Amino acid sequence: MMLTGSEIICECLIEQGVDTVFGYPGGTILNVYDALYRYQDKINHVLTSHEQGASHAADGYARATGKVGVCMATSGPGATNLVTGIATAYMDSTPLVAITANVGVEILGRDSFQEIDITGVTMPITKHNFIVKDIKDLVPTIRKAFYIAKEGRPGPVLVDVTKNVTAEKMEFEPLQPKAIEPKTETYTVEDLDQAIEMIKESEKPFIFAGGGVISSGANQELKEFAEKIDAPVCETLMGKGAFDNTRPRYTGMLGMHGTKASNFGVSQCDLLITVGARFSDRVTGNTQTFASNAKIIHIDVDAAEINKNIQVDLGIIGDAKCILNELNNKLERQNHPQWLKQIRDLKDRYPLNYDDSTLTGPYVLEQIDYLTDSNAIICTDVGQHQMWAAQYYHYRRPRQLITSGGAGTMGFGLGAAIGAKYGNPDFPVFNIAGDGCFRMNMNELATASRYNVPIIQVVINNKVLGMVRQWQTLFYGKRYSNTILDDKVDFCKVAEGLGCKAIRVSTKEEVAPAIKEALDTNGPVLIEVMIGKDDKVFPMVAPGGAISKAFDESDLKNK
Repeated sequence: MMLTGSEIICECLIEQGVDTVFGYPGGTILNVYDALYRYQDKINHVLTSHEQGASHAADGYARATGKVGVCMATSGPGATNLVTGIATAYMDSTPLVAITANVGVEILGRDSFQEIDITGVTMPITKHNFIVKDIKDLVPTIRKAFYIAKEGRPGPVLVDVTKNVTAEKMEFEPLQPKAIEPKTETYTVEDLDQAIEMIKESEKPFIFAGGGVISSGANQELKEFAEKIDAPVCETLMGKGAFDNTRPRYTGMLGMHGTKASNFGVSQCDLLITVGARFSDRVTGNTQTFASNAKIIHIDVDAAEINKNIQVDLGIIGDAKCILNELNNKLERQNHPQWLKQIRDLKDRYPLNYDDSTLTGPYVLEQIDYLTDSNAIICTDVGQHQMWAAQYYHYRRPRQLITSGGAGTMGFGLGAAIGAKYGNPDFPVFNIAGDGCFRMNMNELATASRYNVPIIQVVINNKVLGMVRQWQTLFYGKRYSNTILDDKVDFCKVAEGLGCKAIRVSTKEEVAPAIKEALDTNGPVLIEVMIGKDDKVFPMVAPGGAISKAFDESDLKNK
């Protein structure tokens, strides 16, 4: 059938199984939006309040569903407003396709109105990007973009289409999308046999799971693997939900704000089996002392991650699900009762705790956990509230926690929550934000109210930039430079002005009724929770310190 480039874009989206896109129109991309008008019965376009909100929503949709998220923007500032969201997706390996329009090929490169070299801008933060100047290249480019976004280690791909291409016509023939095959040709039988020998020789194995377990759909294989080798399990922030957080083997998050049980356990183990994690600085602390008593096996689909941050004894490159499945089939059941008792003792000795005499962030998260039966999707922004959400909510399955890990993007969560709710309409969706983060993209409440998206926005308001203030308190001599936000902004009035219900909570007794009311409301709700400005996240590892030196408030008092 003979179609315009804009119609071909829509047909390609349908071909790839896309039913929802997030975006914002503008002059250069008008042809595409004109086509979307005619395809509105097949493609649901969600108009966000800002292009950055669109990129975060597409990211949240992708993380919550495992599908490729799609966002659109016009040329120039429309395209550059996607950049933060694309970078966020890149750092956390989220499959995303961003479609932008650019000026016509005849005026490209002449500093035309709203012309930006967006492929040049996004080259370092995309898995791949394209500019389409000829309509003959449009179909294969879009198909290739979706394949690249999903294949191997997922990531964002940008397709920039010149305006002339969106208007020109050519013949279009639908095609079944190319199947994504897991990477198995990159590891050998010898790799697996060596891993099995190392596991058999170990008396104190520890499993460290990252977001790659979730990306590969390997959570059941991980569960079986942990039982087969009789080992405890810890996770990265991105790996939350890869292993059921309520299981006895689970020790909590590892790293800067990980549990003492995880940090001390990894420091004492003799074999660390890392699956789908990249050994970021927030996990390892001082790399010279990280897991210094252990041999390390690193399973990852990306060869570039092997020996990048931590030198390992064995790197196995390939799909985590396939590798764990093969190891499970080959392994005999191991038994480590003394080691597991040692880990249980660490968990009993060093539980997570907080001041329960007053209203705090951890208390709010525990109440959300209880009232949703650990079944909600939790999105977050970045800071203290993010760590409390990681520590005090029990993630029972993959894709329950949606948060910006690698980029640490303030303002990420609200757009992501909207995308997550579109992807999972049957689950309650919360966004946990601090007052500093919420200011950055709170305009997306207008998007939630426009479409009556029933998300629950929780603002943990301490009237400061909490995590930065915590560092200023502990490491900068209490010099609170530009971190105090005690001004006249009323978030409840803002929310109501943007069409949402708003509830302010100032005592512990008000928390549960507010959450219940929000859960019973068919529409977006903001809950503002007023807490103290000097509440802190513990445990903590000092920047560049050893994870074996994790400390909490009692350690500071006893020092």
